[in-house]
Amino acid sequence: MGPKKAGLFQKLHIRTLRDALLTYPRDYEDRTKITPISGVTAEDKYCVRAVVGTAPAFRRIRRGLDLTKLTVFDETGTLNITYFNNKYAAATLREGQEYLFCGRVTGTGRARTMVSPAADPVPASGESPGRIVPIYPLSSGISQRDMLHVTEAALAAVAGDWPDPLPQLLRAKYRLIDSADALAAIHRPKTQQDVEDARRRMIFEELFLLCCGLQQLKERRRADNGIPFGADGLRAFLSALPFAPTGAQRRAIDEIAADCASGRPMNRLLQGDVGSGKTLVAAALCALAAANGYQAAFMAPTEILAAQHAETLVKMLAPLNITVTLLTGSMGAAQKRQALSRIESGQAQVVIGTHALIQQSVTFHRLGAVIADEQHRFGVAQRAALAAKGQTPHTLVMSATPIPRTLALIMYGDLDVSVLDELPPGRTPIETYAVGEHMRARITKFIDKQIAEGGQAYVVCPLVEEGETNLKSAEQHARDLQKALPHRRVAVLHGRMKNADKDQTMRDFAAGAYDILVATTVIEVGVDVPNANLMVVEDADRFGLSQLHQLRGRVGRGTRQSYCVFFGADKGQPARERLKILCQTADGFEIARSDLALRGPGDFFGRRQHGLPALHVADLAGDLTLMQHAREEAEALLAEDPALAAYPLLRDRVEHMFAASEDEAFN
Repeated sequence: MGPKKAGLFQKLHIRTLRDALLTYPRDYEDRTKITPISGVTAEDKYCVRAVVGTAPAFRRIRRGLDLTKLTVFDETGTLNITYFNNKYAAATLREGQEYLFCGRVTGTGRARTMVSPAADPVPASGESPGRIVPIYPLSSGISQRDMLHVTEAALAAVAGDWPDPLPQLLRAKYRLIDSADALAAIHRPKTQQDVEDARRRMIFEELFLLCCGLQQLKERRRADNGIPFGADGLRAFLSALPFAPTGAQRRAIDEIAADCASGRPMNRLLQGDVGSGKTLVAAALCALAAANGYQAAFMAPTEILAAQHAETLVKMLAPLNITVTLLTGSMGAAQKRQALSRIESGQAQVVIGTHALIQQSVTFHRLGAVIADEQHRFGVAQRAALAAKGQTPHTLVMSATPIPRTLALIMYGDLDVSVLDELPPGRTPIETYAVGEHMRARITKFIDKQIAEGGQAYVVCPLVEEGETNLKSAEQHARDLQKALPHRRVAVLHGRMKNADKDQTMRDFAAGAYDILVATTVIEVGVDVPNANLMVVEDADRFGLSQLHQLRGRVGRGTRQSYCVFFGADKGQPARERLKILCQTADGFEIARSDLALRGPGDFFGRRQHGLPALHVADLAGDLTLMQHAREEAEALLAEDPALAAYPLLRDRVEHMFAASEDEAFN
């Protein structure tokens, strides 16, 4: 390997040629579709096969800006070519020779100009030089040309020596090309079909490896000895409730009780829509732990949410004489010492807090159950740190973001999944409207009317400060609303505020000190304010449907009729159609399915799940069918061969994938 390629490898953090081939293209440019120059009629990307008609003319426009111009022609017309700050690329072009030029064209008529195109010589044989060119994700200082050189060298070096980790039976069953052919096709495809075949093979392999690893992880956790909980405390808890749980709540509680009685540590995800009653299910686990002589730890993402959970659990558990203690970072020294003492002595049977629960100073007397609320706010390491304060305690993680079940089984493949798919009776439906800017004055009056009748309003904006866009910012919109409604009390809340200030603002709003809270999505998951009955979302077309559904769930928690208004229905047909879905249904799982279909792959979750191995080519939100097949095949294979003893290469690849992730279970 020459010094230039070695330098490129160093910049790319690539140790071997094999590693280079695992940097997959993110897109492709099809240079096989050649347009005659007369057909270049609009500002767009084109490939033209043309002869250089004039020698490249170089001139310096100003310091830091060089311009090189030339003209090319074919049988149908002429086209200007311009390079900025790239006289070396232009210098390789020879007058009278034929090239394939591919790039973006600007201007019209005689002013048509292709700017900084890629240029490939037409072979002497006259055959077309057109090809499909991979577009790679780049590191700083690396060009597409550099990546092409590196992958070319890597393909040549490993040709015919790339063992396939997938069993032959699987490849035949799903008509997958082998690993070496897939690598060659994904980096140097000859046709679009090559790209599709290679991507399908790579996606299946990646998802299959992921599912094998998650299934092994689940089985290893099941092999651990857990704390057996008897069910007596559960019966007492259910008898003391002043209302009957929903069928979905009873089903989830029964699944938790069965896990806890099995002698293995429970690792379960509780997934439920806004208002489906997840806290009651968590309280049942707390009661089960306390009745069996163990403590339960309940971790929430914010102090105000932790305080809200503490208040709710006190009401549910007090009839059973179960003590609840709150621990947060903002507590005074004396208050914190008292809480830590109660936790260590075992007086605190249920402990609710924020990240403060995983601090070194927190020692549990006998921790038997761990609950993490809004699990996407916590990484695997944080949940593990809390669980490590006990001896393989039972773990329940909760999420209010509905995910189609097939997807949940992959996203949380190392967990068992319980779903709350029905709402408790008595919740009044939220009237939902999608409006345009022409309704601004009427909505402002409607806000004033709801406040006059004793309600409160949230107004959510996508930005904190005014930027270069015309999106509403929380701070500016709060000033505008205060000006429009000077007799109303307006507060602002956003993520750049200090945590103590955010918590105080939410407490003040909940206590009725403000009429309107203008906020960013920091209130997407937050405190219950039963008196707040109006949610207005600015620039709603910029949010995902599931996120808008979460925001809508901030209201409708009291006896007052609640309303939700989404601005953005005048931002075009797609925006109108998306917002219409929210006006037609309040089913979070149905909304999640629509969100997945409309937003497409890669954008559904907004963030990669903590602890899940990074995927280079597969997309969890976009490749659902292959995902389902991969999961079924992984489960079947591991049922026969849990250690993958008959598949050493597959076993090595699975371990390598998980060793590189945040989840250290394989290390």
